[in-house]
Amino acid sequence: MTVNDVSRPSELSEADITLVTRGITFRASVVRSNATALVLRPVAESYARKVGVKIGDPVELFWRGDVEELMLPAQVGAIDDDGSLHWNVAVTGEAQQSKRRKAVRAAVELPVRMRIDGVEVNGETGDLSEAGLRAIVDGWGLPPEPGTAVEVDVELGSGFARVHGVVVRQEHRAGRWVVSVSFGGVPETDQDALRRRVFQALREERARAAD
Repeated sequence: MTVNDVSRPSELSEADITLVTRGITFRASVVRSNATALVLRPVAESYARKVGVKIGDPVELFWRGDVEELMLPAQVGAIDDDGSLHWNVAVTGEAQQSKRRKAVRAAVELPVRMRIDGVEVNGETGDLSEAGLRAIVDGWGLPPEPGTAVEVDVELGSGFARVHGVVVRQEHRAGRWVVSVSFGGVPETDQDALRRRVFQALREERARAAD
């Protein structure tokens, strides 16, 4: 279904931008959005630089419309990095209803390490999805403000997933931090590993409920 009334995400909103050929999705802020320009700033800037996005890379933008998620095909037209990283995106097709999978979340406790502003903290997840997590970690100094970039290692049993994201909320609880993180750059292999662990937790929860 082609969407005619909303052709692109609005300025000051947020969107996901997926590198089509590499299966990596970034969370990004929409800096400019009009008939002649579409500029996004990835949340996990340091990781985005490491990935090495190139001019001409095909991408897909995903954002929430009034009633449903939308997708817009595009390609990277220019890259500006004068202290802040900005991707100038050239639209290559029409906005359509998104068909991507919805992230499923499960309550599961797994060891987790977070690197925030150069400080590493340890703890465990409270819930987890391929798109983000909530974790309780040992606090050190001032808790991170929403918008702070974070690198996260999640222990999955047979290995770990290393993901980049941004703090969306936090609270201080008896010397520990309860931190919610939205992932901003997740390779497809790590998305699959996180998804498998989430569905394993859901199966275990159903088995306990049936006993």
